[in-house]
Amino acid sequence: MIQSTAINNSLTTLNITEFDRDRFDQSVMQTYGRFPIAIDKGEGCRLWDTEGKEYLDFVAGIATCTLGHAHPALIKAVTEQIKKLHHVSNLYYIPEQGQLAEWLVNHSCMDKVFFCNSGAEANEAAIKLVRKYAHTYLDKVENPIILTAKASFHGRTLATVTATGQEKYQKGFGPLMPGFAYVPYNDITAVENAITDLDEGTLSRVVGIMIEPLQGEGGVRPGDLEYFLKLRKICDENSILLVFDEVQVGIGRSGKLWGYENLGIEPDILTSAKGLAGGIPIGAMLCKQSCAAFEPGNHASTFGGNPFACAAALAVLQTLTEENILQNVQQRGEQLRVRLRAIAKKYPHLFTEVRGWGLINGLELRSDIDLTSIQVVKAAMDKGLLLAPAGAKVLRFVPPLVVSAVEIEQAVTILEQVIIQNQFN
Repeated sequence: MIQSTAINNSLTTLNITEFDRDRFDQSVMQTYGRFPIAIDKGEGCRLWDTEGKEYLDFVAGIATCTLGHAHPALIKAVTEQIKKLHHVSNLYYIPEQGQLAEWLVNHSCMDKVFFCNSGAEANEAAIKLVRKYAHTYLDKVENPIILTAKASFHGRTLATVTATGQEKYQKGFGPLMPGFAYVPYNDITAVENAITDLDEGTLSRVVGIMIEPLQGEGGVRPGDLEYFLKLRKICDENSILLVFDEVQVGIGRSGKLWGYENLGIEPDILTSAKGLAGGIPIGAMLCKQSCAAFEPGNHASTFGGNPFACAAALAVLQTLTEENILQNVQQRGEQLRVRLRAIAKKYPHLFTEVRGWGLINGLELRSDIDLTSIQVVKAAMDKGLLLAPAGAKVLRFVPPLVVSAVEIEQAVTILEQVIIQNQFN
């Protein structure tokens, strides 16, 4: 009892405006290489740290804060819901979960939804569903294989880190999960060859392809239209399920509600998280009825689809449509790319190209110079602009979807000031 009281007293005397970094590091496992600021509050596309310094936020919780910070619609929804009911087991029907699932089905090409807590969990559910489908509906498949792309990112759990086609995320966690193989992104010949090489009779064969419509962590690399059209055809001809990881690119980030809408095809399975509830933890795995192979007991989540998270997600999705935010994403995204291309052209000794859709964009640094994305991110942070790296050589711009034209101009102006003042070369 004495120890508990001491702990409680310690917590109540902690003043968040007097943040102690050393105290933080003593207690929190250091799995992140954190930048040396502590965020205290936010509003719209602005953040303030515990020292009172203001930042223009072009990270948005890594493409997560769809409506920015402290949006009235989200505040209203979570306040009302927490007063009513925040959690109940999936042993019972949850009305908010049903409403959210119905919205997602009505606004996508999918038929069924499974709710969880994160993008990794949504991708885990997709992986399990592909395997369940293969064992249930395909003839004598003992070793189902899922193809993923090199430079992809699908999560940090053991299965999703195996699915991730980047060795740096896998190092130290072997043995990895069996049942995955990797092919270069946007290379249809590599897919065709992999399917042929990996299909050994009916016992071992490719049953799924998990891929991002646009690779986020892999350098903000959009999918090629012709590649994805052929990929859909190959999957249809070989009874292969096509899984789109839209954890980062979905929920309006690309300028359309879903990333697949930019590619002219429909996947069989779709995963979503990040921007779905604007920063409240939620994940979703959506699928078509034709591959909805899960039965009661096959998969579950304690927190998945609880009333609180679903109410937040409904508020975000309804605001997206009611306030015509997708149009803003398209307009501000084009504005940003035009301005970034101008910078790339003005400083060709630093930058090569600009890539992206909507409000997920990357500015690539030259590979033959020592300058890294982290160095530029740190310099921009000092000037009050928050950016995120997407690999060692790509600056990622993922502001809230409500970002204004003025804020786009401010961000690019700060970036150019950083380039000039730091004399990067």
